[in-house]
Amino acid sequence: MDQTLFCDAALLPGGWARRVRLSWRDGVFVAVAAGVRAAADEARTALAVPGLGNVHSHAFQRAMAGLAERRGAGEDSFWTWREVMYRFLARLGPDDVAAVAAQAYAEMLETGFTRVGEFHYLHHDPAGRPYANLAAMAEAVVAGACASGIGLTLLPCFYAQGGFDAAPPSPGQARFLTTPDGFAALLAASRQALRAVPGAVLGVAPHSLRAVTEAQLRAVLALRGAGPVHIHAAEQVAEVEACLAATGQRPVEWLLNQGFIDAAWCVVHATHMTRAETLALAGTGATAGFCPITEASLGDGVAPVPEFLASGGRFGIGTDSNVQIDAAGELRQLEYAQRLALRRRNVLAGAAASSTGMRLFQAALDGGARALGSGPAGFVAGAVADIVTLDATHPALVGKTEDEVLDSLIFGASRPVVAEVWCRGRQRVRGGRHVDGEAIGAAYARALRRLLT
Repeated sequence: MDQTLFCDAALLPGGWARRVRLSWRDGVFVAVAAGVRAAADEARTALAVPGLGNVHSHAFQRAMAGLAERRGAGEDSFWTWREVMYRFLARLGPDDVAAVAAQAYAEMLETGFTRVGEFHYLHHDPAGRPYANLAAMAEAVVAGACASGIGLTLLPCFYAQGGFDAAPPSPGQARFLTTPDGFAALLAASRQALRAVPGAVLGVAPHSLRAVTEAQLRAVLALRGAGPVHIHAAEQVAEVEACLAATGQRPVEWLLNQGFIDAAWCVVHATHMTRAETLALAGTGATAGFCPITEASLGDGVAPVPEFLASGGRFGIGTDSNVQIDAAGELRQLEYAQRLALRRRNVLAGAAASSTGMRLFQAALDGGARALGSGPAGFVAGAVADIVTLDATHPALVGKTEDEVLDSLIFGASRPVVAEVWCRGRQRVRGGRHVDGEAIGAAYARALRRLLT
């Protein structure tokens, strides 16, 4: 039997429409009709937008938010933060990861993300030994997705060395390491685990050029099947300099020159690119996975987003370290970073008189769906029934119509605006809170108390 939701206004692929009925069956839209009348017994809302995809998450890092904000003896950077992260993850077991992932994913749903790309590299036990069940940690991620109800694109990560030129791994990296044969077995076990998640997608994630050799990268890509490929690239200046020293080329330049990148790829961060790299990456049809809050938190830098978009580039947004989880906040930070760097306003709006909020939201919606392999995006027949309703009585939205709604959602709200969320046609958020948030939060609190004791 079809389920329906009548929306006084809804964001369709062509823009805002009035009196819209969304109809779905088995978690997929079967019809979207505008300019219709509501039935007497029909569920109804004032404002609805599609759910966004979170293209890049390390769920377990949600549990260490706030623990790396004490200055070290020298100058802090991504690399000093990474050492804090390595020490923290040494404590995590599968049950901890399941609890933390469920909490992170519930928070994502509460802000309007309805699918997450989990860049999953925590494979082994604290000593670096494979679990008897190779997919024990992948199953923990799956458990978090099932508990929260979020859509999942699982991206098992291949990590083989500590740095360029076959640098030996540090002790903190022991839990990540694998071989091509071991990775093939891990993928098979992960594929089995994902059967518990409706609509799940399996991709591959060679961690970065510093963590894989060219031969290993080719071996990993041979295992990908039809799934997406995600990779960290050009996040840090030191990474770019090390890649130049080892290969004579910059990370994105090297990937482009080898002919690897196509529309199935998501290049995460892409922060430090030359103009030539920026234009070439845009031309491949790949998605750039920008993570603005984490990139600001880690002091990574500011990506050349205006040039990338002007050249037809696609992007998605990710929460990465999950130091904060806020879909609108990621879009706001993406624009604000450009304003600070360029000393201009409405940098990413595109054409004159265009709404910055609409441009950011639509681009993140389309790019997120492409990067996560989730099929068509938005309120169209055949798309997954992911729906986010907004509180029209929120002070930031009162009196706002059409594109003003998105501009105010992203740039004007000081407290949550999301009211309800359906993920794959099933309601997961009601009254701004996850329907199972109390139980998920209690399990998370128990795990965190143990981890921090």
